[in-house]
Amino acid sequence: MKISVIVPFDGYYHYLADCLESIKDQNVDDIETLLIIDQYDEKINEFINCYQKYINLKVVLAPSDVNVAVKRNLGLDEATGDYVYFLDSDDYLMPGVFSRLMNKASEENLDLVMGKRWISWFKKQVFETMGQEKNEELDRKDKDRDRNQRFVEKEYDNEENDAQQKIVDLLIRSRRGLKNVSVLNILIRKSIIDEHHLRFCENFLYYSDLSFVVQLAQYSHSIDQDLDALYVKRKHNDPINTPALTQIKDEHKFDEFIDAYLHAISLVEKENKIRYYLDSKLVKYYTNYFAKRIRRSQNDYWREERFATMCSLMDDVRDDLLKKMSSYQRKMVKLAKNRDLENTKRLIARHLAKSKLKRILKNKNEFNKYLYRHKYINEPIEKNWVMFETFMGKSYADSPKYIYEYLAKNYPGRYQFIWVLNDKKAKIPYDGIIVKRFTRRYAYYLAKSKYFVFNIRQPLWFRKREGQVFLETWHGTPLKRLAFDQEEVTAASPTYKAQFYRQKQEWDFLIAANKFSSDIFKSCFMYTNGQMLEIGYPRNDLLYAPDKDEIAAKLKKKLKIPADKKTILYAPTWRDDEYYGKGQYKFKLKLDLELMKKELGQDYVVLLRTHHYIADKIDVSGLEDFAFNVSKYDDITEIYLISDICITDYSSVFFDFANLKRPMLFYTYDIDKYRDVLRGFYIDMEKELPGPLVYTTQEVVDQIKNIDEMNEKYAQRYEEFYDRFCSIDDGHASQRAVEAVFK
Repeated sequence: MKISVIVPFDGYYHYLADCLESIKDQNVDDIETLLIIDQYDEKINEFINCYQKYINLKVVLAPSDVNVAVKRNLGLDEATGDYVYFLDSDDYLMPGVFSRLMNKASEENLDLVMGKRWISWFKKQVFETMGQEKNEELDRKDKDRDRNQRFVEKEYDNEENDAQQKIVDLLIRSRRGLKNVSVLNILIRKSIIDEHHLRFCENFLYYSDLSFVVQLAQYSHSIDQDLDALYVKRKHNDPINTPALTQIKDEHKFDEFIDAYLHAISLVEKENKIRYYLDSKLVKYYTNYFAKRIRRSQNDYWREERFATMCSLMDDVRDDLLKKMSSYQRKMVKLAKNRDLENTKRLIARHLAKSKLKRILKNKNEFNKYLYRHKYINEPIEKNWVMFETFMGKSYADSPKYIYEYLAKNYPGRYQFIWVLNDKKAKIPYDGIIVKRFTRRYAYYLAKSKYFVFNIRQPLWFRKREGQVFLETWHGTPLKRLAFDQEEVTAASPTYKAQFYRQKQEWDFLIAANKFSSDIFKSCFMYTNGQMLEIGYPRNDLLYAPDKDEIAAKLKKKLKIPADKKTILYAPTWRDDEYYGKGQYKFKLKLDLELMKKELGQDYVVLLRTHHYIADKIDVSGLEDFAFNVSKYDDITEIYLISDICITDYSSVFFDFANLKRPMLFYTYDIDKYRDVLRGFYIDMEKELPGPLVYTTQEVVDQIKNIDEMNEKYAQRYEEFYDRFCSIDDGHASQRAVEAVFK
């Protein structure tokens, strides 16, 4: 049995590598891969030359700038296999897909064999690294995921009606909406395509699969599925610069949707069960997606010509279908048949209000957002109110703290300060008002404050009003690749880049600690609309305070750290692939504290400070006189003052700690995975860091025992590092920030 794999190339080379690599990894000989391209260039030639060594790769040249339908049809013209398989060039396969599908097809003599599509935003290497738990979670959350599992245990007879029902169930009914009716991950007997002259409709850019699948459902006689044959449908995490076809914003999509639906139903009889499920998806589109456009869109054509178009389609909806719809859906269709726009708008308003009420009752924060959008945002802005937030209300710290204290000291009585802190017992100096994040008061102050000083992104539902001023301090000089410089988004929402793109446009000012940071921020945040303040970090002002030694002595006493011991700060970051849930990461301590105590305990103690994303608590039972967990202490800048040595990994803490010119070690036991798979770095850690990279606890101990030799070895590199990253910091960054923003 021979398979022709048809791969239309869309121009994204870094996706194509995973696609072809996954074909190579199938280890099946009798496969021809037809790569359909519309131009030769140096990069595509590199791919062809590389993979022709491993797979039977044939290149088919298409006319310039043709759509995927044209390319697939060219592939069908050239295919010589007994079966055909479509694979998009930005997707990839897990091992064993072809052997599983081929075995099932040959054993049962099937026309069609389906695998499972799994939605992901990860490249192949990251997908495999993340593991099944996180990948399944992302797939479950995706609204476009298939529902194959629903039909696994459903019993079908061998009779013709049941066989046809199974085909329709798997090809059409299991897909969410018309846009997800797809030919992907289906092994298709080539003779069916040839006998019935099946081709993709080349007039369609977004919905070309629909009519092809409808015809497959009509003309095929047998189907089965293997849910272990896994096809990874890779969504693009950068819809701004490299959008997938489904992510393109195009006003003509609606017209094509209608045309594709009409073309599809023209291929089947009105009483056919295929038509039944197509109409079902149309009604759901009208009552779910289209209804919101009627209510919310600023463009009148959703309520005029497009509404008229949908009404004409609702005229033909079958009565037996409506009986299985919800009361709301039946009413919507009835009003459409009567061309009653006014009552349609009222019905939609009631339905959306009911849905919103359910969300409010389920989550009280929804009501606060509602008040923000519909009440508070219409009230006057208070011109002397300043709102501060660090790390989602988890601490009174970082650059906003030092800007706040400078303002309070130097402009007493001029401003009303609002601090976002989730701890009910929190206390701050200078009589600032404390509000908890996402409460009603939070929404109120978010709407009415003139100034905002945040070190993270603002809430997604925030909309900066005319007259409001947003100062984004960010929270560190970047080592790890950020935002649009990340190939993979492994530690945030898959829609992170799209969210970031909108949010950064509301930043009037962005602080950079050095020129390196300002250059990176302009790139990774695509920050061009606001003002970059290359002024040093306000949070580092304390490190230059004239009384810093006195502050350190008091803090050491407060934390009950022995005054006669030197301190080793261990401040690791989180790992993107060690994951509990949104914003919560696992962390397993890799330092052997028992060994460190044995070797270093006479002279040193260890301060443990984990990232605020890490949910695990570090257990120091039995080591209380040696290991002090200071993770809950608000301000890490103050912790720097009492630290004689800093051990970290990929956290940005070392850029700040370097201001003190004290020794640093880098415990990078997993650097290959973190650098090459999870994140990637902006600097070469092996060549540019002002201290050694160590990989075991024994190496850590040995370096500390020979600390003088280490300092001498890295002295020149430390000076170069300091000049590059710390030279602007001088204790006056807060003053410069205030003078720039508050005039």
